[in-house]
Parts: sequence; C-alpha cells; structure tokens
Amino acid sequence: MAVRIAVATIEELQAVLDAFRDYYNHVRAHRGIGRKTPAFAYELIPKAAPTAPDDPDLWRVRYDTVDHAGKISLRHANRMLHLGIGRAHKRTEIICLVHNDHATVITHDGEVLGEYTLDPHKSYQPKND
Repeated sequence: MAVRIAVATIEELQAVLDAFRDYYNHVRAHRGIGRKTPAFAYELIPKAAPTAPDDPDLWRVRYDTVDHAGKISLRHANRMLHLGIGRAHKRTEIICLVHNDHATVITHDGEVLGEYTLDPHKSYQPKND
C-alpha cells in the first residue's frame, strides 16, 4: 500500500525523510537479515580502525622527487610534513627511509641528502645538524 504525504516546504520534506530513515533502520524488521533491523545488524559488524604496526622495527620506504622549492612531503603521525632537502637538489629522485620518528633521504646512488628527527607538531622539518 502506497502512502502519499503532502509537504509544503523543504523543511517538512526533510522531517518526513528523517522519520522514514529512522523507521526503516531502527523499527522495521527485515526478512533478509533474520527479522533484525539494519541498525542492529550494522552494530554487529566489526568496524575498521587504524592499527599500529606489530613490529616496532618496521621501516617505510618512499620514492619521491624533490620539488622546485627543495622539499618533499611525507605523511607521518596523521600529519603532512615537509622535509627540507635543499634547492640545490630540486628535481632529484630520492628514496626516503622512515623508521619511527627518524627519516633519512638518499639518492638512488646512495648519497645521503639529509637525516631528520620528525616532529609531528611542526609542518616543516629541517635537517638534523
């Protein structure tokens, strides 16, 4: 049986749609999921979450090219960091080795261009002295 509802405004339409969504997900049992509501079935599913690596000695390897300003970007600790390599190395293809809060940038020939102690509280990461 079809139900027709007349609404006069967008706000009234939104209220009707919200009520339908609530009824569909939290009240109406569905045969396809064993007479459970979608909300109940959704709560049973394990949710994905970020996890720390099991191995604290895990290294990340990143291949990049130094930009025109002499920097590369690196995502670390849920932040985007910018490592200062130097303008003399612009357009140089590099390998960035990251271990915990330390990064080493080398060329494909093995020349070390910089070592860094990563600080997620700062966007720009200067070379270690």
